[in-house]
Formats: sequence, structure tokens, C-alpha cells
Amino acid sequence: MKKSVIQRLRVPLTNIFAVLLFVYFATSNRPWEVTYPLFTSIFFFTGLVLAAIGSFGRLWCSLYIAGWKTKVVITEGPYSISRNPLYFFSFIGATGVGLATETIFMPLLLIILFAFYYPHIIRKEEEKLLARHGQSFQNYLDSVPKFFPRLSNLTEPQEYTVNPIIFRTHIFSALWFIWMVGILEILEELHDLGMIPTLFTLY
Repeated sequence: MKKSVIQRLRVPLTNIFAVLLFVYFATSNRPWEVTYPLFTSIFFFTGLVLAAIGSFGRLWCSLYIAGWKTKVVITEGPYSISRNPLYFFSFIGATGVGLATETIFMPLLLIILFAFYYPHIIRKEEEKLLARHGQSFQNYLDSVPKFFPRLSNLTEPQEYTVNPIIFRTHIFSALWFIWMVGILEILEELHDLGMIPTLFTLY
């Protein structure tokens, strides 16, 4: 099945959007840091926790799917509680990064964009898997929720075959949300030192 335009452009568009957000954040003044320091601290630490959950959740997913994506129907581990756990944990991680900016605008923007963008990606990928795997994937569709996990479904094997080479290549991207929070802190420090100009106000 031919990939849609959105599927083909997903990675480059995501990268471009991430760079633009970082530039916007780096050149913005955030007055709530001064007027509501407790509020912004709660936002940051909540964001840090969510970014960590998102990163380690993606790492958990990569352990199961590395080398097996589209080849077989993965139904164990994170894929036993959600059909799209990689995207679920990406959503958690992205929300965490948004909150780590200590603003309202950033997390709301990321949540809205995710809600508009990823349902199409999920639908196209599931159509492809259904066409390839037939009834076995249909049974999976019928028993596992599409996005939000059902923890009571969790099943994990005693042993699992992992492709170490492919898994190793997934580690960096799996932990990307933690790196992003670190980059935000560096940009914030450079901005506070006056090394990056202020062009916007961000709430």
C-alpha cells in the first residue's frame, strides 16, 4: 500500500516544526517565571516526569518492535495494552516537553497538533497492517484499544527475541524527549544571559 503524503513527510515536517518551536522558545520572554515561580516550577517538574515516561515508554516499545515492524503482528508487552503504544508514549513525552517550557501555550499547541496529525497516520498504518496480515490483525483490532492503554490486557513473555543492532539505533530516538528538555534548559540559560535576543512573549 502506497504511503500518503502525510506519512512520507511525517519525519521531516516533525523535525522542521521542532526546530521552529525551539527557536520561538529561545527568543521568547516568559513573564510567568517571575510572577508565578511556584506555578512554573510545578509545570517544569511535571513536564520532566512526563518526558521521562514518554522516553522510557518508547524504549519499551522499541524493545518489542525493533526488527519486527510490519513483518509480524506484535501483541505482547506494550502492544498488548495499546495498538499504538509508540504514539501514545510520544504523546505523553511531547506533552511533557511542552510543560517543561513552563508555559500554557506550548503544551496546548502540541496536544492540538498531535490530535489533528496522528489519527491519520494511525489509520493508514492500520490499513496497511490489516491488508498484510488479514484475520490475525483483525482479531488484534477487536481485542486491544487503539490508543489509550488498557492495563488489564498486559501480557509479557518470559523470553523475547530482540534484534540488537536495530534496537541500538532506536535508543537515541526513544530517549529524545529527555534530550529535548535538556536543550530547553540550555536555551533558557543562554536567553537569561542575554546571548539570545528577546523577540516574543510566551505565556
